[in-house]
Amino acid sequence: MKTFGLLGKNIEYSFSRNFFNKKFESENIDAIYKNFDIQSVSDFPDILKQNPSLSGLNVTIPYKETIMAFLDEIDEIAKKIGAVNTIKITDSGKLIGFNTDFFGFSEALKIHLKPNHKKALILGTGGASKAIAFALKELGIDYTYVSRRKHKNNLIYAEINKEILQDNLLIINCTPLGTFPNIEEFPSIPTQFFNKKHLVFDLIYNPPHTKLLKLALVQGAEITNGLHMLELQAEKAWEIWNN
Repeated sequence: MKTFGLLGKNIEYSFSRNFFNKKFESENIDAIYKNFDIQSVSDFPDILKQNPSLSGLNVTIPYKETIMAFLDEIDEIAKKIGAVNTIKITDSGKLIGFNTDFFGFSEALKIHLKPNHKKALILGTGGASKAIAFALKELGIDYTYVSRRKHKNNLIYAEINKEILQDNLLIINCTPLGTFPNIEEFPSIPTQFFNKKHLVFDLIYNPPHTKLLKLALVQGAEITNGLHMLELQAEKAWEIWNN
């Protein structure tokens, strides 16, 4: 029996295990999907030793960037993005890194995009945000990162005002703020300046409507969460593992 799994930290809530195990059951696939919850990326080699039947892994917060140092080969797109969320383990034990975040996000976003969504704010600067930036670039959408600390070419949350929000009608939350059980948290932006032209995409899917999405709805904005993105990227990962 082949083993697949999710590598991350504090991932009991994750969508992937249920998604894949239901898929394996419904399609009569002789495989199992497990959570590998590790406190440090340095524990990764032990996971490989203890699970010789591992054929593939998904990677989530906070290891999408640090995992790259452990891989034998990295796909060109994942290299450009600078983050890996899917690992293929070959029969010879070779570890190859890919990024399916950008694919899942692009396809999920296209359904909601309108001509006025020409500029975006990316909330957060972690591994997921890099894939989102790559996808936006491919779609011809200008973007600006927003984070807690000032870096070159980014904004900090305290700088976000009505004018900036009216100029950036696509808002993407790549932070974990609002994830269950801390459902009252949300990125510190003035949501009262959202309007019906805004599209707010929260990568979080548990809960389905985060505090950020609820506040956006009050202002008439269009909203979507990360569930469809995850389904798309999971299917892409399955395709990679079986190619």
